[in-house]
This record gives sequence, C-alpha cells and structure tokens, in this order.
Amino acid sequence: MSSQKLTISCLFLLFLSGCGLFNPYIDRQRNPGVADLAQLYKGPSTPENPVICYNGLITNETELQQMADAECIKHGTGTKAEFVKTTHFDGKLLLPTHAHYKCVKK
Repeated sequence: MSSQKLTISCLFLLFLSGCGLFNPYIDRQRNPGVADLAQLYKGPSTPENPVICYNGLITNETELQQMADAECIKHGTGTKAEFVKTTHFDGKLLLPTHAHYKCVKK
C-alpha cells in the first residue's frame, strides 16, 4: 500500500472515530468473578478514589470536578471529590493525563 493511501485511510478512520477519542473517562477496571470487595477493583481508580483519564488540551478542570463528584455520589462514598494530584503520560496516547481525587463528605 502506498504511503498516500495509508495516510488517507488513517485520516478517514480518525474522522470516523469523531470526538469519542478525546472524551474523559473514569479509569476503573474490575476483576471478573471476584466476590471480595477489597479485591474487586484493580487499576488506579476505586469507588473512594476516582481517577479520571483525560486530555488537558480539551478537558477543563470544571468538567473533571463534576465527573469526580458524580462518581462519589453514585457509589455513596462521599458528597464531594477533593483533588489530590495529577500524573502525566500514564494513560492512553490521546488521553495521557490522570486526575486523582478523594471522596469526602461535606
């Protein structure tokens, strides 16, 4: 395949994916078949400590705070999320930043 066809194909696939590639998400993974709640979640995010994977060029801090607050309320672990730290280059290629929060009752 020529480089021109490859470039056009890649651009077409990127166009088809739309904005979905850049939407922030809660970075949570579950261990299937595990009954013990302490072992249920793996990865950086837990119900008490949501971690959001995002692209800092597209997503602002207000959106991140709203997502984290909603996650705390959804799991009943708090009424508000407090920002803890940011880590860089440990997420996906287009969403390279993680925002770490802690659920608190306020």
